[in-house]
Amino acid sequence: MDKQYFKEALLIRDFCDLRFQDFSHTTIKGGMEEIDEVSIVKKSGGNVRVLSGGGFGSFAFTDPKDITLAFQEAKTASDLNPGKEKLKRIPTNVAHITVSPKADPRALPIAEKKELLEKYRKLILNNSEIVDLESQYYEQFTDTLILNNHGAEVQQEELICGMSFRITAKRGEITQLTRLSFGGNEDYGELLDKEYDVLDKVDQTIDLLDAEPVKGGNYDVILDSDVGGLFIHEAFGHLSEADNLIGNETLANTMALGATFAMENFNVIDDPTRLGHPGSYVYDHEGTKARPVSLIKDGKLRGRLHSLESASFMDEEPTGHARAKNFGFTPIVRMGNIYIDQGKSSLNDMITSIDDGMYLFGSAGGQTSGETFTFAVQGGYRIEKGRITGMVRDLALTGHLFTTLKNIEMVGEQVTFSKAGGCGKGGQILIQSGKGSAPIKIKNMGIGGQ
Repeated sequence: MDKQYFKEALLIRDFCDLRFQDFSHTTIKGGMEEIDEVSIVKKSGGNVRVLSGGGFGSFAFTDPKDITLAFQEAKTASDLNPGKEKLKRIPTNVAHITVSPKADPRALPIAEKKELLEKYRKLILNNSEIVDLESQYYEQFTDTLILNNHGAEVQQEELICGMSFRITAKRGEITQLTRLSFGGNEDYGELLDKEYDVLDKVDQTIDLLDAEPVKGGNYDVILDSDVGGLFIHEAFGHLSEADNLIGNETLANTMALGATFAMENFNVIDDPTRLGHPGSYVYDHEGTKARPVSLIKDGKLRGRLHSLESASFMDEEPTGHARAKNFGFTPIVRMGNIYIDQGKSSLNDMITSIDDGMYLFGSAGGQTSGETFTFAVQGGYRIEKGRITGMVRDLALTGHLFTTLKNIEMVGEQVTFSKAGGCGKGGQILIQSGKGSAPIKIKNMGIGGQ
């Protein structure tokens, strides 16, 4: 990267910035029969933005020689917007961030990564009731230069690697699907010695074939950290991304700071600076230093996530949450590591407080529509008169976000983060997005079933 060459192109009087990136992504995938895909994608390119009219104009390019043309096209696009918008707060950070993991995946041959994935695959497939398997190793490295014409100069390396498995078991007409992930950060060493985790997940998948199908209705439930993380990410986290509020008066009124959403000791935080998770980073893709944001504190809405543009529009401080999938996309507001913070209740206290309910484990995806949500859950256990009894299957959570938040009665003592990242928004699938939670007890939760 020729920093000086790019700096000389930043000649526009109004705000403009440039993001140039070297990008590489490695994927190894395997199905039931064999590992059938190994791909390594490497590319470089840039994205420029200009704010000289009523909104940003942007232009992506792959040849650095096109930088002047890129700024001209971006300025033309900006000038087509009516009005005149200016940014109120523009950080001018100067930094160079490098990665130095304990075990660097970039230093290892791809054959070694393939061999490790194959070892775990064989453990999973060593059971006749496993009828389908999707397995994947992924590794992504980016070296990003961010400049703006106010003096910002941030160069940042980011690295993430991990493994994921979708395991399907079948007996007769009954089929059950579970998911397992590990890694989700820069250290390849966290992918090693996971035989116990793999075999435990296989046993759980087989056990679900013997589980009773759940009877639909409303129950008091405990969500494990994985399900709790999915809930707070999907149902609440996207509403905390400030660009979703702009132009939506109804949602902006609902998400007014100071509104009471939950019980007094309920707290939700987004913290990209919490290292070792899928959504960890130091600077966002506008060159703003990331910081933890208290979204809900003591049950009240206290903050939201911002880019430079959304912060300026709402007259608030940037939070360092503008991210892009790669140089082909412009940054938008994205969560970092969002989580329900720890409370004071033990898991045993939660279980003994329930007369007729369930303990639910393992997220399996879902969808939201406005303030309502539906999430699939890998499995659960019945709780009867304060004791765990039999396993149940075929579970889905349904509900209204703000009613569900107010129905949270207890929060566990230990926060655990998911090892699987990933979030879709605005046509950008961002693998560097983390979620976590302490276990939570919710009263009167809608459970779909038979």
